[in-house]
Amino acid sequence: MVFPVKTTGSFFFRMFGVYLLLTFSFPALAALPEVISQIKPSIVGVGTYQKLATPRASLTGTGFAIGDGSLIATNNHVVPATIAANKNTAFVVFVGTGNTPDIRPAHLVARDTEHDLALLRISGPPLPPLRLSARQVREGEMYSFTGFPIGAILGLYPVTHRGMVSSITPIAIPARTAKELSVSRLNHLKNPFFVYQLDATAYPGNSGSPVYSQDNGEVIAIINKVLVQNSKENALTHPSAITYAVPVRHLSQLLATQP
Repeated sequence: MVFPVKTTGSFFFRMFGVYLLLTFSFPALAALPEVISQIKPSIVGVGTYQKLATPRASLTGTGFAIGDGSLIATNNHVVPATIAANKNTAFVVFVGTGNTPDIRPAHLVARDTEHDLALLRISGPPLPPLRLSARQVREGEMYSFTGFPIGAILGLYPVTHRGMVSSITPIAIPARTAKELSVSRLNHLKNPFFVYQLDATAYPGNSGSPVYSQDNGEVIAIINKVLVQNSKENALTHPSAITYAVPVRHLSQLLATQP
């Protein structure tokens, strides 16, 4: 009679120890589902809408609300240089989830071509703005990012990935030969800055997705593959699947230029 009681007690304390370990050693993992639910209402699709076309919507990237909730941050390369001459085409953001998102006209208010960032202004009720972090990011830290990796093929459904900051690396590396040089690469070699390399896979539709802390949702970077690959990997015939992100301080500087 005594032996089973000791076994049960020992098992209880072992399980309680595991519970404490999971709860207090990995608080970010415990908080992540709640953080994702708070982040998603701030995530939007960026693209164009043409009511007479098939399909009507074209998603070029992801954006997220900042500032007063009427500003959308995204990559500069997802913003069309010019809108088609057809008056039925509009530059828009897609708000909400599912097959019937709220389609809101957007207009460009600021560009940062060096860091491939853009700010858009939308009308209508403000969205919940995300906070921009001032923390120092370190290699080995885990973060998440949310966006639209396959566009709106299946409807507007935000997808979350997570990964480690595997390197903090220069935007461009010296060329081995003159053939590897481009105007963009030369500019970045003259004005270098660092970007984050992540061990998580992002896809073209993820451009403009916020990279955020898993414990509080503060944004530390913006996903970007085009800018960095054109600077670091333009010598490769088939650019890698490595994911890069632009530190959020550059977005904070762009936001500070707004009245």
